[in-house]
Amino acid sequence: MLRLNLVPGIGPRTYQLLLDRFQTPSGILRATVSQLQEVQNVGPKVAMSLVTHGTMQAAREELARTRAAGATLLVRGSEGYPPDLDRIPDPPTVLYCMGTLLPADQLAVGIVGSRHCTAYGRQQAFRIAQGLARAGMTIVSGLARGIDAEAHKGALEAGGRTIAVCATGLGTVYPPEHVELANSIRQQGCLLTEAPIDQQPKAGLFPQRNRIISGISRGVILIEAGRNSGALHTARHAMEQNRDVFAVPGRIDSEASFGCLDLIRDGAILIRDVDDVLNALGPLTSPVQRTTTETVHKPAELQLSDQQRTILNLVTAEPVAVDDVMHAAGIETSRVLSTLTILEMKRLVRRLPGNFVQRY
Repeated sequence: MLRLNLVPGIGPRTYQLLLDRFQTPSGILRATVSQLQEVQNVGPKVAMSLVTHGTMQAAREELARTRAAGATLLVRGSEGYPPDLDRIPDPPTVLYCMGTLLPADQLAVGIVGSRHCTAYGRQQAFRIAQGLARAGMTIVSGLARGIDAEAHKGALEAGGRTIAVCATGLGTVYPPEHVELANSIRQQGCLLTEAPIDQQPKAGLFPQRNRIISGISRGVILIEAGRNSGALHTARHAMEQNRDVFAVPGRIDSEASFGCLDLIRDGAILIRDVDDVLNALGPLTSPVQRTTTETVHKPAELQLSDQQRTILNLVTAEPVAVDDVMHAAGIETSRVLSTLTILEMKRLVRRLPGNFVQRY
């Protein structure tokens, strides 16, 4: 798979077409030039690239450079590959990772916007990222100037986790002034990319990486995106991937916010603060184990107090007797009952006949 990832002209969609035809990555590499050209999107140039660039020697050298840089490879279908990313229409076959990617990072929200943002945009990106990180969400962005940088900084300031999805290889930090920021992100999250380790900045790679930002996020927040902003590509990817799209409103006469205002008009969720985001995010595809004692089914659960979270984690998807919850909680009966009532009002648990409760 690494050999195929090094071949120019073979993106995720062409790779999938080749895989459909030849069944396995090894089958693709064994195919003749004429057989390869029978596949849609594969012309003579791409077929010859497979022969000349997809060599074992090239892959070994790439793997050596990757390890020397302190990065690891996450291969689609293997342990550690982000499960939500695996479900999008065109997932990367290989991800380069520098730092740590944790199971709890499935509780992630993307924050993107203009590189040429105003003071208002920078302030809101920092504030919202900081609040979400404090609540326990991982902040995903693209390491770009402007909104992206402020989102990463907000998460770092909160002591939370953040992921930077890069368009370049991990041997190159772009923009170069973000070297220190990238090092901080490695300590509290990771840098991710599908590009080979020495890939330099190239215009076409930036829109392509946006599908990864949305793909590993539960939802995407746009802050100050003009009508020609590249951040709108991320919103479109999010819609195609069935992710929630949020937008922070700006001044109605500010060109910097025209893209966000258009999205709100067309159905994106208007948000003002962290609570708006957490309340709007839907149930997770599968529960996320944040700690040894805490399992999260909905992002809204991150707003709970310690007592509410403790009681909630005593309730499972299968019906459980209220008496058993009270016994396991080890606190006054009145506090358990009042907490269950609050959780029911928040639509996190529901009461069943026979004095039973279960999670939604």
